[in-house]
This record gives sequence, C-alpha cells and structure tokens, in this order.
Amino acid sequence: MKIVSIFNLNFKNAYKYVIILYTNKERMMKMFDVIVIGAGIIGCAVARELSKYNGRVLVIEKSSDVSTGTTKANSGIVHAGHDAIPGTLKAKYNVLGSKMYKKISKELDFPYENNGALVLGFDEDDLKTLKELKNRGSKNKVMNLEIISGDDARRLEASISSKALYALNIHSSAIVSPFEVCIAYAESAATNGVEFLFNTEVKEIKKLEDFFIVETENVCFKSKVIVNCAGLYADKFNNQVSKIKYHITPRRGDYFLFDKECGNTVKRTIFQCPSVKGKGVLVTKTVHGNLLVGPSSNNILDKEDKSTNKKELDQIWEKSLRSVESLNKKYLITEFSGIRAHLDGGDFVVGFSPDVDGFYNCLGIESPGLASAPAIAVSAANDIKKYLNIEKNMNFIAKRKSIPRVESMSVSELNKQIKKDKTYSHIICRCEVVSEGEIRESIRRKPGAKDLDGIKRRTRAGMGRCQSGFCTPKLMEILAEELGEDMSFITKKGNNSRMLVGKSSDVE
Repeated sequence: MKIVSIFNLNFKNAYKYVIILYTNKERMMKMFDVIVIGAGIIGCAVARELSKYNGRVLVIEKSSDVSTGTTKANSGIVHAGHDAIPGTLKAKYNVLGSKMYKKISKELDFPYENNGALVLGFDEDDLKTLKELKNRGSKNKVMNLEIISGDDARRLEASISSKALYALNIHSSAIVSPFEVCIAYAESAATNGVEFLFNTEVKEIKKLEDFFIVETENVCFKSKVIVNCAGLYADKFNNQVSKIKYHITPRRGDYFLFDKECGNTVKRTIFQCPSVKGKGVLVTKTVHGNLLVGPSSNNILDKEDKSTNKKELDQIWEKSLRSVESLNKKYLITEFSGIRAHLDGGDFVVGFSPDVDGFYNCLGIESPGLASAPAIAVSAANDIKKYLNIEKNMNFIAKRKSIPRVESMSVSELNKQIKKDKTYSHIICRCEVVSEGEIRESIRRKPGAKDLDGIKRRTRAGMGRCQSGFCTPKLMEILAEELGEDMSFITKKGNNSRMLVGKSSDVE
C-alpha cells in the first residue's frame, strides 16, 4: 500500500484518511454479522437464537469453556417472578423466561423439574413481606400464589422448622442445572453454525462508521453488531464505546453442597424473606438429587475472587437452620462460591445502546438472570434480526440430544448402549456412575470439554462424594488421548491450572 504524508491535509480530511489507512491495513480481518462477547448462559442462549437466522455469528470467551463465570455457580432456580418489582425488565423477562423453560428443556434435552417453592415467614413483619411478594407476583401475572400457615407448610414439607409461622406457596417455581442449560444452548448454537473462540480475552472494542473492530491479544475481528454478554465485565465494554456509563459491583455468594443421601430433605425450594441484597438463604434439592444451601451476599472488589469465606459460610449455616433444623454437616461434600454482576440501579439493561449504533447490551444480568435467559435471548435475536434484515435459517436444527447417561439407564438400555459403544461398560467415576463413553463424547462434542472442569460440567464426573479423588488420573489420561496432548498439559480449568508439574522419573 502506498504511504502518503498526511501532514499537509486539513484535520477533517486527515481523519478520514487515517480511517482509510486503518481499514485497509485490517482488510484481512474476519468479518462477522454478530460477535457475542461472553459464553455464559445469556451469551450462549443469544447465540442459539441468532442461529435461527442467516448470519455469521462468533462467540468470544476469555476462559477455556462455556459456563465458567456466574452461570456455573448459582442456585439453579427458575424463579416464578414473584419477587421482581412490577414494571422492571427483571419482572418482564423473569415471567416470560420461566414459562419457556419446560418446552426448551424438551427441545434441548436438559433436566428440568417444576418442584415449587415456599418463602417462609417467622413473624408478623415477615407476613407483611409475604403479602407484598404475593401482590408483586399477582401484578407480574404469576399464577397460583397463596399464603399458607406454618402448619400447612409443614404438611407439604415435613422438614420445615417449627419456627416458621407463614409461607408463600409458589407452585410454578422450578429447578435446573445452570451449566447444563448453558452447554445445551452452546451445542445447539454450534450445530447451527455459530463459531466459538475460547481462551481469547477481548481487550477493546472500537466503533467505526458501519462496523466494530474487536481487539484481542492476538487477533482482531470486524462485526456489524456486538452483543455485550460479558457478565461482570459488561460495564467495561459498554463504557468503551458509549457515553452512557454503567458500573457493576461484584457480589459474591457462598454455598454448601450436600451428598445425595440427604437430597430428599426437601422437595421444594425453601426461601426466607428477601433482603435488598437478594432472595436470602435457600435450601433446595438439585435436579441431580443433591441438597444445596446458600448463598451469602457480599460486595467485593476483585471480580475474580471466587474463594469461600468462613465467616460467610458460618452465617449461611446459622440462617439455613432457621428454615430446616435437621441439616447435618456430616453429609457436606463441598463448598463453593459464585459472583453475581450487580448493576447500580438494580434492573437489567437489555437492548441496543441509544448512542452507539449496532451495540446491544445484556448488562447487569443477576438473579433472576437464569430464569430470564430464554426470554432475553429471543428478544435480542428478534431485535438483531430486524436490525440486520436477515432471513430465517431454513436448515435450523431445533432438537439437541444430551450425552447418554449410564446412571439413569435401565439394564436393557445399558446393554443396548454397550453394543453400540463398548466404552460405556467402563465406569470411570464411581460416585456419579459416569462411563468412559460419556467422558469421551463430552470431549468430542462441539464445543467440547478441554479440561477437567469441562468434563465435570458435561458428565458430572468428579461431582460426587469423593469430589474427583479417585477418577482424576483416568480422566486426565482420556483427556490427553482425545486432545492429542501430553498429560503434563492437562489443566483443571484452562490457563495456568495444570495438574502436573513433571514426571517422577525426572526427579533425582
């Protein structure tokens, strides 16, 4: 390209000429119709909905897999919509999304259970709160809400504390496995042509005349539309391009996870009255039969600090016993934390930026973000379809099938599966009854597992009582074989999380 001095041009022309030079220099960059930043449940759901239309879509994720941020560590509750303030986007998308889950679970083949919920009240002030929640829910058009006595609540759930005097009975509340929902969305999106790029951190977004340039450490991309699903970092990317500034505070919550032996302690999700920081400590079964207790709610400074805190855990335990007195720590198998993206102002921000053409925000998506995800995704895809004027993808494949689960198979079903693939006869994870066949398929799928946590999220290998104490070496062998790598490169969760430091034969 010919180099020309621009010092003799006036400023206006010089600016135009610099843009021409820049775009010529970057001419070889890949061009997409839509780039989605972030591969959590919102990003993957949006990508899947966009794959229903003809357009080139790329999802960029800074970590090694989908569902590694807020999505992987939350309560897994599909809230009915009783708590959201009427008229907010939280209320709108929560109620719409909650109603969509049953159909989507069948379409994408992930576990979903409409188990219901109870919000407990322990005094007259709590009763006032329960009445307000019922009133909110009614305004949000949540059906079948009723306030019942503590005795009636205990007839439904025998384990509820005798201290509970009242309860709001919520029939339409449900539970899912959040990371399995995210993976299902991602696999469906990939099947329908969406590209995924992992281990790639977006550094900066620049808006030019009719497209964006997305800069990462090693490569740049062009896109007509940016969908900002960056979770805790969504404010950063919005603020790079827009004059309308947002601020996200990381809010950490710690959890207890109990063994399946006490998974039937409650059938429903048991809440306490909410506070300004969230829906309070809950006790709930999971779709896989464990018992989950938490979370705490504390604002922190470090968006990557997922450590647990003894003081917070002690507070959770004390509060949870108020709901269910029979909880016993001897059945505890692990503790973990998750971080929510709390936006100043409290409500979701969903839609095209008013001052940046083509920049679409899904920002401040904390609880009830999981319940809202399907509705947010449909809304975003519809808006973007109209903006780009793209047609339906006539080859769209709606159905997605999950990995066959040995743990849930009958003897005849297992024998049929083993005839198809003998590796399903070899159990690797004894606690969760996960076979070699399941593990290998989890790696081969797109986007597939690339590390131990990726296998865990897809198959539950390592999620059981021993917390991967027995199966890790074999999981590493299979992963290394499938990826064609030396075992020394196998990681727990990508980046600098290698499991091995060397070979014993090399130690003198």
